[in-house]
Amino acid sequence: MRDAELAAAQAYVRLLEATRAALADPDDGPLYVPLLASPIAEADGALRRAGLCGNESRLFDLVRTLRPSVPGGH
Repeated sequence: MRDAELAAAQAYVRLLEATRAALADPDDGPLYVPLLASPIAEADGALRRAGLCGNESRLFDLVRTLRPSVPGGH
């Protein structure tokens, strides 16, 4: 795994974890959703730098390497 790919996979995992935390309580979700802007921007930039935009299959393979319990779409 290249450094840029590792950074993209890590950014995606952070985004996933932040999203789960923000949406854990449906009543408080609207308060925390704006806090996802930074992790979204980080993940977008990391995906672009790694050349993974539009290559979700490769991204999810990388994420599963880091976190085997994280589901991916195929």
